[in-house]
Amino acid sequence: MNLLQFLLILKARYKIILVTCFITVFTATVITIFLPKSYSATTSLLLNYKGMDPVTGMVFPAQLMPGYMATQIEIIKSRNIALKVVNQLGLTRPEEAKERFHISNNGKKDINNLLANLLLSKLTIKPSKESSVIEITFSNPDPDFAAIIANSFADNYQQASIELKIEPAQKAAGYFSKQIIILKDNLEQAQARLTKYQQEKGITNPEQNSDVEIMRLNELSSQLSEIQVAAIDAQSRQSAARNHASESPDVAINPIVQKLRLDAASAESKLAEISLQLGENHPQYQSAKAQVNKIKSQLQAEISRVANSISRSSNITEQREAELRVQVELQKQKVLELNRTRDESTLLKKDVEIAQRAMDTVTQRFGQTRIEGESNQSDIAILNPAIPQETPSSPKVFLNIVLAFVMGGILGIGFGFLAELFDRRIRCREDIVNTLDMPVLAIIVSKSKNKDINLLTKQTYQ
Repeated sequence: MNLLQFLLILKARYKIILVTCFITVFTATVITIFLPKSYSATTSLLLNYKGMDPVTGMVFPAQLMPGYMATQIEIIKSRNIALKVVNQLGLTRPEEAKERFHISNNGKKDINNLLANLLLSKLTIKPSKESSVIEITFSNPDPDFAAIIANSFADNYQQASIELKIEPAQKAAGYFSKQIIILKDNLEQAQARLTKYQQEKGITNPEQNSDVEIMRLNELSSQLSEIQVAAIDAQSRQSAARNHASESPDVAINPIVQKLRLDAASAESKLAEISLQLGENHPQYQSAKAQVNKIKSQLQAEISRVANSISRSSNITEQREAELRVQVELQKQKVLELNRTRDESTLLKKDVEIAQRAMDTVTQRFGQTRIEGESNQSDIAILNPAIPQETPSSPKVFLNIVLAFVMGGILGIGFGFLAELFDRRIRCREDIVNTLDMPVLAIIVSKSKNKDINLLTKQTYQ
């Protein structure tokens, strides 16, 4: 079937199409007029919510929380909110339920859930695509009642959002209160360990004590270095005095030895003069010789005494060096012990500081969550409350008539083609060719005024 055939069928069956379209439009108009009117009331809500982890305190903007708007819509459409609306407006009273919803409680049905389902069936939630606004729409034959229900859903949703916010905060506050008790015990134990350790070690100011002991160690080390140099020098002098006492510098600079050496030289000179004048048996010679021997004996005794004095001094120096070594080692051990004590004390102090910081952090979070748990501020604001509408939202007469006209046209065309199917007629040359399988020789066109018949075309079809 081509377009020409289609149009010719419509032209031939136009009465069926028009009648069908008229009946459809008339029926739809009558039904629309007699349908009960329904009024819609809309409440606009502004959501300015920031999600916060009640334990960590991290804040997440609502835009970063996936499914946030969908979650809010599900909350509004929840049975819990609907039941609160029913209880708030007292819709469970028999006279109210019968008037508004034409139902009565026969004692066998849960009227609360029944009314909640009826409210939810007339409730429409529409979120904005580019903003944080949600529209709550409720439809009812009574415009005032529709506005009351829409506003009641908005109010109860606000209260529910507050409850949903403060309940985790209250649980977190309870958790933090328990943690505070545990952390307080940890802090007290850490402080007790530090105090006990300081008392056992006699620590008042570990930094100052360590500095004093280090200074003493440095002083002893300096003295030991000096005494070691002196011991080396004393050992050298002792070796010189022991091997060549008469040539030792310490012996040479001794004043007594110097005097005795002068006396010995003088006595030997005098003995030499006497030996030139007198014989060895002369009393004066014997007396001078005895004097020389006496002075030499005294010189040797003094040299021995000085050498022994150098040895004793070297021994004393060595003994002092050994004592200083012992004192230095003891002081080193004391400094190391102080350092170990200071390190252990520092670790215990760090334990106290860590426990204190944990205690402070938890106490701060406890204060915040406790305030949040007691807060009645909502992040949801009513932007535009619902008001009773003067014009009904349904039925929409014009829209229904237009749809009925379109549907009637479709049905009319369908009935026209159905009639054509049962009463098929030839309406154009294609029908002759297809139906009779005969060639078309000419087409006669009728003039409306002079009724002339003209031969327009001769065509031959194979």
